[in-house]
Amino acid sequence: MTAWRSVVRGTGSYLPAEILTNHDLAKIVDTSDEWIFERTGIRERRRAAPGELTSDLAYNAALQALEAAGIGGTDLDLIVLATATPDETFPATATRVQARLGMTRGAAFDVQAVCSGFVYAMATADNFIKAGQAKRVLVIGAETFSRILDWTDRTTCVLFGDGAGALVLEAVEDNGGDAPQGVLTTHLHSDGRYHDLLFVDGGPSSTQTAGHLRMLGKEVFRHAVVNLADSITEAVAAIGLTPSDLDWIVPHQANRRIIESTGRRLGIPGERIVMTIDRHGNTSAASIPLALDEAVRDGRVKRGDLVLMEAMGGGLTWGSALVRW
Repeated sequence: MTAWRSVVRGTGSYLPAEILTNHDLAKIVDTSDEWIFERTGIRERRRAAPGELTSDLAYNAALQALEAAGIGGTDLDLIVLATATPDETFPATATRVQARLGMTRGAAFDVQAVCSGFVYAMATADNFIKAGQAKRVLVIGAETFSRILDWTDRTTCVLFGDGAGALVLEAVEDNGGDAPQGVLTTHLHSDGRYHDLLFVDGGPSSTQTAGHLRMLGKEVFRHAVVNLADSITEAVAAIGLTPSDLDWIVPHQANRRIIESTGRRLGIPGERIVMTIDRHGNTSAASIPLALDEAVRDGRVKRGDLVLMEAMGGGLTWGSALVRW
């Protein structure tokens, strides 16, 4: 029986045109550029235009990833789209992307793990490939968090932005080599006891409204540093390595202090951590693929590099994916 491994064939990303700076936010809520940057590391973020949907962002990121992979939508077997801000309650936003790409076979569905969504989507796609149920999978993280923010709450509205990122995974035969390329290991976790730390106070079953994001920032910070450090250690230990063996960490871009604290906890120097939070803000499920695509396209991530992706989000959910590029 053939054993399969997932290899990354291409990445892509998309950001809406509107740039919302800290100075712009200071005009609508009691805050300042200094206050936001000191606490978060954010200078600006993007906001989707009126009528610009999560599926629009996802589609544009998908086009870039498919072009980089040298394939078209009709070559895909599966689309897994991570989002907490779908176009509609149903159907899945992934099916709208599927239709626009001209993909009429296979399957397309959404996964929802908030900021951990892209890691969950990666793990799902990787397992489909390992099971021999898909050969080429498009994995997308896309969000329009600007639509669920309370623009009077300075503790949350300054943090989030809109965007999308994507990558293409392709099945290759696993020959059991010493330094295999592709997805090496994925690890997913959740603990529903911490629901109240980060949630949206709405939904079709509860309030019949979209609701607004609510967060206890200090508590989220405390859990994030511990859980993310543990996720990194778990991933590298699974293949007999240590954090010092990693070439790059591409973390969820939640907060610069969380990212730096996690790095210090594991002894990982800042120059090996990809950060885009200053320009993107927290784009939830889109943050990892946005940062990854930037690092791939500017040449930082090279063939053979060990790249660790990690995230924590509402639920609480958290996890990691380790890839040899």
